[in-house]
Amino acid sequence: MSTGRPALADATRGRVLFGGDYNPEQWPEEVWQEDVRLMREAGVNSVTVGVFSWSRLEPQPGERDFGWLDRLMDLLHDHEIGVVLATPTASPPPWMGRLHPDTLPRDADGHVERWGGRQHFSHSSATYRRYAAAITEDLAARYGGHPALTLWHINNEYCTYDHGDEAAAAFRRWLRERYGTLDSLNEAWGTAFWSQRYDTWDGILPPRRTHYLKNPAQVLDFRRFTSDMLLECFTAERDIVARHTPHIPVTTNFMPLWTGQDAWRWAEEEDVVSVDLYPDPRDPLARHHGALVQDMTRSQAHGPWMLMEQAAGAVNWRGVNHPKPRGLNRLWSLQAVARGADAICYFQWRQSRQGAEKFHSGMLGHAGEEGRTFQEVKQLGADLARLGPHVTGTAVTAEVAVLHDWHSWWAGDQEARPSTRFGLPDLLHAWHRALTEAHLTADFAHPEHDLSAYRAVFVPQLYLLTDAAVDNLLAYVHGGGHLVCGFHTGVADEDDRIRPGGMDARLRELFGIRVLHEWWPLETGESVTCEGFTGTLWSEEIEPADPDEAIPYRGGELDGLPAVLRRGRAWYLSTLPEPDALRSLLARIAAEAGVRPALDGLPAHVEAVRRGELLFLLNHGRDPVTVTVPGTHAELLTGAAVTGAITLERHGAAVLRP
Repeated sequence: MSTGRPALADATRGRVLFGGDYNPEQWPEEVWQEDVRLMREAGVNSVTVGVFSWSRLEPQPGERDFGWLDRLMDLLHDHEIGVVLATPTASPPPWMGRLHPDTLPRDADGHVERWGGRQHFSHSSATYRRYAAAITEDLAARYGGHPALTLWHINNEYCTYDHGDEAAAAFRRWLRERYGTLDSLNEAWGTAFWSQRYDTWDGILPPRRTHYLKNPAQVLDFRRFTSDMLLECFTAERDIVARHTPHIPVTTNFMPLWTGQDAWRWAEEEDVVSVDLYPDPRDPLARHHGALVQDMTRSQAHGPWMLMEQAAGAVNWRGVNHPKPRGLNRLWSLQAVARGADAICYFQWRQSRQGAEKFHSGMLGHAGEEGRTFQEVKQLGADLARLGPHVTGTAVTAEVAVLHDWHSWWAGDQEARPSTRFGLPDLLHAWHRALTEAHLTADFAHPEHDLSAYRAVFVPQLYLLTDAAVDNLLAYVHGGGHLVCGFHTGVADEDDRIRPGGMDARLRELFGIRVLHEWWPLETGESVTCEGFTGTLWSEEIEPADPDEAIPYRGGELDGLPAVLRRGRAWYLSTLPEPDALRSLLARIAAEAGVRPALDGLPAHVEAVRRGELLFLLNHGRDPVTVTVPGTHAELLTGAAVTGAITLERHGAAVLRP
């Protein structure tokens, strides 16, 4: 987090922020009065304004139209609704691309991405950056002292790749800074392979279309470069608004597990870490996806965080877009609060009648104020108002951590790899699901972070590990921690160079592996039999070196060889156990490390999370269920006293205070 800067607490002031993206430029001004009336009725206390308003604010180059925004800011303040004011730089006006083609990004095939959608900007374009700085400067100067302003929101969902000429020049500058000399770059990229050695910086391009496989180290560095260039765009605008309003926190919204940003590094530059989260209501594992994203965002924030966007009902980008069943919007919102959110917001307030997202739901849908969606939004607003004084600013404490690193993901996600049947997110979801189903709340951490606060650390997969990360894991185990690593971990160094032996030698010694002979990825539908469970996705031919415990493969090429090894407090899983087996194994290891679930004896579909002194109980099932709760508690959503047990209705929730 930014040192000395304000935090989310400066915006919440003891309330859970509740609201969403508000796009009044899409509507006649007479509709605004109805909007603020219904916002007040629903308990909305915060709206995000201006995200996609650049062409309205700057209809011609250098021209400014702030009158409508002046009136809107005053109207919202008069109705005690705070404003998260956005810089509109995610979607430049059509005149910019027409007059300045250098501001438009190009894909890897050289195709120009033109205006007519959004995110059509080159992060490396000096022209784009100049216009973005100018509109940001004028917004900050005009509204920095407005009493409605509570938070700045920079751009939106940074996600633009650019392979064009200006990006290529910026890429070369970035590489010079990283490597210093061409010899160092050639060594890092392994350009002796396929006669790729560079004799001049000018010969280096972004990874554009090639006849066959691209250089994976070049692709890895281009992903690093893209994250850094987008971050430069963010920090440039952040610094402008921070200069005008040092007391107002600044954020930008992450997308969950999006591959294009090193979110650990980005989070350090934000005052408030926020995320957009859209689980599929038809997905039986959607609650686990939500829990993973929420835990990751809380860990990046090191405390309370902001749910910037979610859907009140259906979205519009899936093949079939289902609405949320009754009660699910409330349940998932309370799940986010349980896992550390102090702001629950949506895209968007009023559902659009035109444009590409007119079938994306809003808090106020096409059905209007009598519609089920708005009625459920009103209930949630009342719930959050009751919870606010008790929950905001409190911490979620976790005794276990899951490790994740974007650089490892980028490196492992290369074209030519042993198996394309799965990606790192699949493994993160599998392992995190196992922990949540064991009712264990997990933080996320970078492999070079201080891990000493955790009793157990779980590594679903870290294909790439720096020397510093390896040293950190060894120190953690030698200091008394319990470490569990999944397959294909520690294979490559930071330049995507395979380590001798196919795994770092220090890790092989730690786990009790003498030789890792072969990787044996599994075909679709294929599995391996292990003693006591079935393995999926992957297997490995390992020759052990006196492990303290081993679970062998049974049958097939690997018969009798270890599928799982333990040496001391370090475990290695060379396959992915089926869900029940993975849950049992991780729960066993956590228990041996002294970790207890949030509540014992919970029914299968009930989630229990402790935040501060509060216990959240969330029923993700469609049937009522009774939960045993020792002692007497106050239930904050209803005000009732609870002694011994509580019944949760379908998609029901309870928040208990001792």
